[in-house]
Amino acid sequence: MFDIDGTIFRSSLLIEVVEEMIRRGVFPETAHRQYFREKNNWQNRAGGYEDYIMGVVRAFGRNIKGVRFRDFQRASRAVVRANKDRVYSYTRDLVRELKNKNYYLLAISHSPKYIVHDFALNLGFDKVYGRILEWDEKKILTGNTYYEDLIMDKSKILKRVIEKEALTLKDSVGVGDTESDIAFLKMVDKPICFNPNSVLYRAAKRNGWQVVVERKDVVYKLN
Repeated sequence: MFDIDGTIFRSSLLIEVVEEMIRRGVFPETAHRQYFREKNNWQNRAGGYEDYIMGVVRAFGRNIKGVRFRDFQRASRAVVRANKDRVYSYTRDLVRELKNKNYYLLAISHSPKYIVHDFALNLGFDKVYGRILEWDEKKILTGNTYYEDLIMDKSKILKRVIEKEALTLKDSVGVGDTESDIAFLKMVDKPICFNPNSVLYRAAKRNGWQVVVERKDVVYKLN
């Protein structure tokens, strides 16, 4: 089980699709202002990445209502085409290794499922979960999301997939990078905290989980 944003993809699919929607004029140029301060603070190490990504989430939520699904679809496809190889080497190679060993590969992201699906299937994942956006009979996005409580708890998704696919957690591997991944990392046999934020890093130290950091062309295994 892998988180995607910041764990395999070297950015956030949601950030990229919001920026693409602004470039295409689907979202107003003013949407930038809704997360500019948080982005600037993060870049200047005056604020956290979580604040930045939540600013982008709010901007997406405020502007997606009334957008044609077709326009969102085109922007998503453009993001995947441009970024399909923008991945960390450690997690890319781990996915390939597990695939060769016939592991069932599950990807879960808080980004919209449509864009996560195309990105993750390109890497060989068997199943992909992400936010499912609602649209009306004219295929206009309503701003609502289906199954919000499920997608926010990755451990629930893992339990559901194990039961549905008749899988086992024996020798299972989980990879995450923030505190939202702690619940499912507790479930797997081999939890890996990859480029963790401070909250996940502290949890890794308490629980004896492996910490892996990739910087430039070097991979560090800290324990």
